[in-house]
Amino acid sequence: MTAGSKSNRRSVNGILLLDKPSGGTSNHALQRAKRMFNARKAGHTGSLDPLASGMLPLCFGEATKVSGFLLDSDKSYRVTARLGQKTDSADADGEVIETAPVPELSEARVRAVLESFLGEGEQIPPMYSALKVNGRRLYELARKGEQIERAARRIVIHEISLVSLEDERMTCDVRCSKGTYIRSLVEDVAEKLGTLAHVEVLRRTGVGGFGGATMLTFEELEAMEESGNLDDALLPVDSALEDWPRVSLDEAGVERLFQGQKVPSPDPEIRGKLRVYGPEGNFLGLADAEIDGNLVPQRLFPGLRTNTGQFEAK
Repeated sequence: MTAGSKSNRRSVNGILLLDKPSGGTSNHALQRAKRMFNARKAGHTGSLDPLASGMLPLCFGEATKVSGFLLDSDKSYRVTARLGQKTDSADADGEVIETAPVPELSEARVRAVLESFLGEGEQIPPMYSALKVNGRRLYELARKGEQIERAARRIVIHEISLVSLEDERMTCDVRCSKGTYIRSLVEDVAEKLGTLAHVEVLRRTGVGGFGGATMLTFEELEAMEESGNLDDALLPVDSALEDWPRVSLDEAGVERLFQGQKVPSPDPEIRGKLRVYGPEGNFLGLADAEIDGNLVPQRLFPGLRTNTGQFEAK
């Protein structure tokens, strides 16, 4: 599809699990995908480093309203670390600034060190990061050779395991909380092993409930575009929330919900946040189930109210 002016772009609703290539920014990948779909509105769910490849969920149209849930969710990675070398950016895109011998390491020793990082901990963000301090991004300061003190942040390492240990390279699988910097984790692990390290290869393998889900490369998307079925690449908006409980309302309940009114829950046993669907099975939005058995609308999706698919009728 050829991208047109803003007024000619389509109202596309759905989630694309892009297999981001290494070497480009997440925003560049987003803009390229947005042009392919000729979409009016799109956003990503948290940046991947230019070096990194792998899962980058892109949210189109109404799906941008659930992007925050994906941003806050756990992430999974496979990382290969080059031991014995420290770079200024903590990855292979940077310059080597320090070297150190790599001690003789057994797999048992490495696994023991990795396991010591499980659970809650603190991590100091790297200078080469998009965090802002006094209105300026840290990587902008780092490129000028400036170093400033950064406050440690709480993170959680849910899983970390050794995949391989060969020569001076260590490959691990990690599942962690949002805000975890794998580059900093690699440096901290190396320190406990008595050496230095930087990230050589990084691939994100999962985001929230999309762990292990099929990703699509730009080459695969281009092939789908040529065959006229590019829209099939998009997942439904509610696919990001499949672990939430759900209820279905009749048309009268739907009308009240979109008027901002409380609606009696069809399942009063459910409490907390849930997904709401209409009588035809179309996803309507999110609500809170209160203790009195009523649903309180929280975030609704008007663009999906009369549409069971991903796209508005033209």
